Amino acid sequence: MSRRSRAAVARSAGRDRTLTTLLGLVLVAASVLALLVGYGVFGAYRATRPLIDPIAVSWVSTHVSATRWILIGVGVLLFLVGLWWLLRTLRPEPRPDVSLSELPGERLTVEHAAICDAVRHDAEAIDGVSRARVRLVGTPQKPALRIALTLVEGTDVRDVWADLDGRVLARAREAFAVSALPTAVRLELDATSAPTPARVE
Repeated sequence: MSRRSRAAVARSAGRDRTLTTLLGLVLVAASVLALLVGYGVFGAYRATRPLIDPIAVSWVSTHVSATRWILIGVGVLLFLVGLWWLLRTLRPEPRPDVSLSELPGERLTVEHAAICDAVRHDAEAIDGVSRARVRLVGTPQKPALRIALTLVEGTDVRDVWADLDGRVLARAREAFAVSALPTAVRLELDATSAPTPARVE
């Protein structure tokens, strides 16, 4: 799968994976460092020293109030970072408007709702398609489509795909003035069109 087409398949989680990987690497590095110190790689004296430096313990003992406020501040900061991360993960996926022209005085932007309605209308005109759902994702510079087609019982999928690619998506590519438009297509069978099984008594 090309890097450009990933947005069509699913919501990108690249930043979340990067942050998680960096955090994991930091924790692993700290663990390895602690093991090396404990096994005396950096000297036998350092391996026998307490985990917390006595100077730090002494400072904490003489500055209890300041230590308390520092810990409270660190806790609040971690809470805010975690809350930001959670809200960022749960926020709705952006639905970009597409800019067709950025020339001064000729700026032309098409709203995502209008694009989805146009593609959905074209898709539902295909023989054998009873319903279509369309969503525009990605960025205004690199848009992508997600299309869910509900097919009537007995429809030839190859014919549907040929019409979808040769007519519907071709019009969309022409409208966006691009040679390739990443698209994820999901096919479903219309349950209402399936034959009702005979009842045997």
